[in-house]
Amino acid sequence: MDFIKRRIIITGANGMLGQRLFEFYSRLNDIELLASSVEDDFVFKNQNYIQADISNRNELKKIIYDFCPDFIINVAAYTNVDKSETDRETAWKINVKGVEYISEAARVLDSHIVHISSDYIFDGKNGPYTENDTPNPIGYYGRTKLASENVLKISGTKNTIIRTNVLYGTAKYSRSDFVKWVVESVRAKKEIRIVDDQFNNPTFIDDLVQAINKIVELRKEGIYNIGGSEVLSRYDFTMMIADFFNLDKSLIKKIKTEELNQPARRPLKSGLITIKAQSELGYKPHSIIQSLELMKRELGL
Repeated sequence: MDFIKRRIIITGANGMLGQRLFEFYSRLNDIELLASSVEDDFVFKNQNYIQADISNRNELKKIIYDFCPDFIINVAAYTNVDKSETDRETAWKINVKGVEYISEAARVLDSHIVHISSDYIFDGKNGPYTENDTPNPIGYYGRTKLASENVLKISGTKNTIIRTNVLYGTAKYSRSDFVKWVVESVRAKKEIRIVDDQFNNPTFIDDLVQAINKIVELRKEGIYNIGGSEVLSRYDFTMMIADFFNLDKSLIKKIKTEELNQPARRPLKSGLITIKAQSELGYKPHSIIQSLELMKRELGL
């Protein structure tokens, strides 16, 4: 029996989440997949990849028009929170103008945009947050992510905004995530300083991939919070990692956020409530321990 393949573009495909999405969709027979990223080379060799700069309107729109996707999953972003404070033009070009260019093409083709946003759109005074809480970003990165959401809301396109926080997990060709960084640093006998006053519900990347796929399958629109099942401080998260991997906890030093003297302010009491995703998408995140077991198996940590 013939079936119609869904056509999906992943923008930002070379990043951690992009890689994981590409691996997932590559295994499905009913998907025509195109990867795109700013780099001229794709981490997965000999795959369907086109280099395109999301902040270059003509370049980006050409690949979208040529491929004619049903879905555009946008995981491209300028994510350096501190550098966003000074390199504002680049952050705005990628995080806001890029989304604007995607939505211009999507509107013509009637493509559905799935876009990744952040808990940094909130001020971190009263978290964890629902989808209906009022945003109030305290840094420039958060302002760009909120602006990207607003671009989509007025774009006239079918779109889904996913807010998430503290991504961790494995990606074959990526820089170390937080878990791997903690494990490698402490095993190398390096002292690490971890804040105990920032609260989130860390998000296992594979859970986020499953949520994105459910949105694609069900063609859901609107805003969804996707995060882990446990809200805890960054320090407590680190101690769970240390316990699981039998690390020397004396090398993990507890500090306050202000001691880091970072250029950008951080939302402290944050995190995302995922009841909507659980009820509408059947979202069931792994526990932190379950996800660490999966990472240990895959990475051989």
